[in-house]
Amino acid sequence: MEFVLMIVILLLDQGTKLWAARSLRVKPLVLIPRVLELTYIENRGAVWGLMQGWRVTFLVATFLFLAVLIWFYGKKKADMSVLTRIILALLFSGAVGNLIDRLFLGYVRDMIYFSLINFPVFNVADSAIVIAACLLVVETFFVKNKATTFDLMEACFTKKKPEEKDE
Repeated sequence: MEFVLMIVILLLDQGTKLWAARSLRVKPLVLIPRVLELTYIENRGAVWGLMQGWRVTFLVATFLFLAVLIWFYGKKKADMSVLTRIILALLFSGAVGNLIDRLFLGYVRDMIYFSLINFPVFNVADSAIVIAACLLVVETFFVKNKATTFDLMEACFTKKKPEEKDE
């Protein structure tokens, strides 16, 4: 299931980026006036355009992050809940989506813009990462009697098997 989710997100991410690069370079597409539009920018930095020109650092950090995710998945897959596998799939596909851009283009293509609050332009891969972070918060505070993602990570480093949580 998680592999299908990753493929769908990667295809959606790369497809929307390709479409935006071809269709939105000249004129943004206003979906909801003064609220939501699709535009095209090339981000050579990180979130909100910070750290412009740090491409090599981002590439190294992303490869390390993906290696940790793969290691963690391989080590704890049998103990993972469906929610944990979804979180990892979202993180992985989001990181890979932006990695593809940085690796082959030298920048990340962004296109979704909430003009109502002047929020920085983002893409599908960014959305997947944010959704994963939100699910981590939900899992941490609201999942009872099951090992959470953080419990499994802790078990990886402390050599103990996560136990069911008490109520």
